[in-house]
Amino acid sequence: MSEPADGAVTTGEVEAPPEDSTIWRQVHPATPLINAWKALGVLVAIVAFNMMESIGATLELVSEFPVVWVVLAVAGALVVVLLVALGYSWLAWKRMRYAVGEDAVFHHQGILFRSQRHARLNRIQGVDIVRPLLGRLVGLAVVNIETAGGAKSNVRIQFLKDDEAERLRAEVLGRAAGLRGTTRPGAAPGEAPVFSQAPERQVYALPLGDLLLSVLLSPAAVTLVVLVLLLVPVGLLVGDAGWAAFFGLIPAALAGFGLFYSQFDSGFNFTLAVSPDGIRLRHGLLSTQAQTLPPGRVQAVRLSQFLLWRVRDWWRVEVNVAGYGLDTGNNGVPSSRTVIMPVGGRADAVNALWLVLHDLGVDEPDTVIAAALTGTLDDGGFLPSPPAARWVDPVTWRRNGLLITRTALLMRRGRLTRTLTVVPHERTQSLAIQQGPWERRLGLADLRADSVPGPVRPVVPHLPATLAGQVLFEQAARARAARSKEGPEEWMRRVGVADPETAPEPEE
Repeated sequence: MSEPADGAVTTGEVEAPPEDSTIWRQVHPATPLINAWKALGVLVAIVAFNMMESIGATLELVSEFPVVWVVLAVAGALVVVLLVALGYSWLAWKRMRYAVGEDAVFHHQGILFRSQRHARLNRIQGVDIVRPLLGRLVGLAVVNIETAGGAKSNVRIQFLKDDEAERLRAEVLGRAAGLRGTTRPGAAPGEAPVFSQAPERQVYALPLGDLLLSVLLSPAAVTLVVLVLLLVPVGLLVGDAGWAAFFGLIPAALAGFGLFYSQFDSGFNFTLAVSPDGIRLRHGLLSTQAQTLPPGRVQAVRLSQFLLWRVRDWWRVEVNVAGYGLDTGNNGVPSSRTVIMPVGGRADAVNALWLVLHDLGVDEPDTVIAAALTGTLDDGGFLPSPPAARWVDPVTWRRNGLLITRTALLMRRGRLTRTLTVVPHERTQSLAIQQGPWERRLGLADLRADSVPGPVRPVVPHLPATLAGQVLFEQAARARAARSKEGPEEWMRRVGVADPETAPEPEE
């Protein structure tokens, strides 16, 4: 069987690794119980929703029977459903196992439809530990191993004890970095080697007050407040029709509240730290998440500043990471996994940028960054849009700019929301030029440096067409040269661990 490029396989006929090369392990025995409760909750929600659609008929039917019988029937149905879900989950748990080999992580599961999946270690983009609310109550966590192929190729191992999940993350990252574990004193024959937890240094923690104020000053909050202020006077003037329209916005208000909560939850208790195995992010209110982004896996970075955030000079830092893609959270908003700083001062945001791109490739980085964040026209050596661009972009054309350094592309744009996008040369996936009919007439073109799917879209609009064409071919050559010089996948060798044998001993 041929192996796909994304490094993971999902099928019922995947050849298992040799038994002597891996040690198969099972997830926690409480997994069937948690999955059964989840299945029961989903079923109850579906039944309740269907009953609400015909609530009159439902109440009429229930009224024909004694209340005690109704309560017993509902309770009995719930017990039967729970027992069935628990039995199926237990059988599924017996089939569920995982292993970490020399070259890949393996995960087998399924009863009716069996899934055998493996993720190559050299294709791993990140390792996350997620602690959902129900899991936190009993000390269990989920380990998500992200690969370059997106959500369909990721390996999800649930549920493990908190300390076991931490050890698994250390083992996966250590093996991917080319390190070798050590055998625990007194270990049983065939026991998995132990990998020490890499030390970390915290570089940023988001204060709760800043988080609350940033959410209130976000575009979504401002839009909702403006709508309410406009509709209340309309309702008073128009009467019943106006108030009907006002109350019709209640679903939209609930969706807006879900968006605000998602922003608050993703920034609650947010910390950013660095360690030899990558950038570590932790956040969450009810459900918590701990991410580890190995060095070199970030494909593009964007610093953005909303209009009202200028009062505090706050910035948001987002990244594209292969494997994370455009997945969304429960409220349909972009996943918080691509945010390495929800909100922070300019110095903190620039510091987060340095964690991803250590060398900006210029002699005076502070001057260039200042021009990139707030400058216009040719400040800082940027190549700007020509005056002709005012006919198609009258508000922001002065902010548009492109700067090519020794190591990266810097793309500046935006008037109400300022943005700076940085793409390392070796991470440029492809290049393209776009022209609309008015741009062709004015001799303008948009330069696009394609990245992996994610929130960051590297585009510089309305450059001179001849300049965009020249940059297109020159940047293609730079990207090829940068990729040819890129270091090995074993990133530990580039952060101070000269040889795997010299790795720190595991903690007792």
